[in-house]
Amino acid sequence: MNNKAIAHRPAKVICLGEILFDCLADELGKSVSEVTSWTSYPGGAPANVASALTKLGTPSAFIGCVGKDDPGKELIQLLQSIGVDISGVQYTEQAPTRQVYVTRTPQGDRTFAGFGKQPADRFADAYLQANLLPVELFLEAEYLVIGTLELAYPHSRSAVFRALKLAEEYHLKIILDVNWRPMFWLNEQEALPLIEQLWSYVDFIKLAEEEARWLFETADAGAIFYRLGSVEGVLVSNGAAQVSYCLGENEGKVSPFPIEVIDTTGAGDAFLAGFIHQLCQRGLQELSNPQVADDIVKYACAVGGLTTTKLGAIAAQPSPQLVQALLAKF
Repeated sequence: MNNKAIAHRPAKVICLGEILFDCLADELGKSVSEVTSWTSYPGGAPANVASALTKLGTPSAFIGCVGKDDPGKELIQLLQSIGVDISGVQYTEQAPTRQVYVTRTPQGDRTFAGFGKQPADRFADAYLQANLLPVELFLEAEYLVIGTLELAYPHSRSAVFRALKLAEEYHLKIILDVNWRPMFWLNEQEALPLIEQLWSYVDFIKLAEEEARWLFETADAGAIFYRLGSVEGVLVSNGAAQVSYCLGENEGKVSPFPIEVIDTTGAGDAFLAGFIHQLCQRGLQELSNPQVADDIVKYACAVGGLTTTKLGAIAAQPSPQLVQALLAKF
């Protein structure tokens, strides 16, 4: 399927939030002060999900704000070249496009190491304006994907809650990727009560194991599902360990595929994109089938796993053919 064909189809999935450059340490196993060279890769969880979805064949749109600078232009041109709908992108002169420094262990696991000398709230994505969200995207879409990082700043927080209201009004399913990153917050104490405001909106939640334990004191997807009582699905991932899921009434665990890991940046976002792509392909009613629920999570694991085999979050995302080839092996 070519990108031009995708670009003209209405977006089924809207991904709202940050797009940025991950500056990955070229030297493994060194602290931020020891690293002498960095390589920039496009990233930002919602942008990663949007691009991975489009590559898999599900039309997506990205809503976010970038600076009127070269990095911002480069990032949006990349999304456009992939075929992501960028009609919801905003530009600001008030702040630069965000860059985040990422150190890596010898095994490829990453640690977010800050923003250099710029304060966390002085980047373009924090200036996303609620009143500029394009309502027309919500008319055709089926899913809205949000994270929690944009709750950290007043403007983008308002935009998140405006998007949630639009999603409710136009009957979109809402998917939350918790994506907890303390360094994005000026005051970490604000985070929990704001995140908890999202529970009444969301239909599906994806968490890393440490996020699940932080928010719910358990990493069991079924326990979180029943505690919330109002969601249709919960996914708890843990790197190379098993994924715990509860989709409808179906609970289970899926082991990720044995893959040689180069860089884990964006793997969780690709996993989520694989999951949403399968929801769009199969339909929500199929989640009541235990085998289908398990197959959907396996597919998501394949997409996430393949993304770890190359550097960068977006650059490493697989084609549907690569995903099917991996699934056929196991």
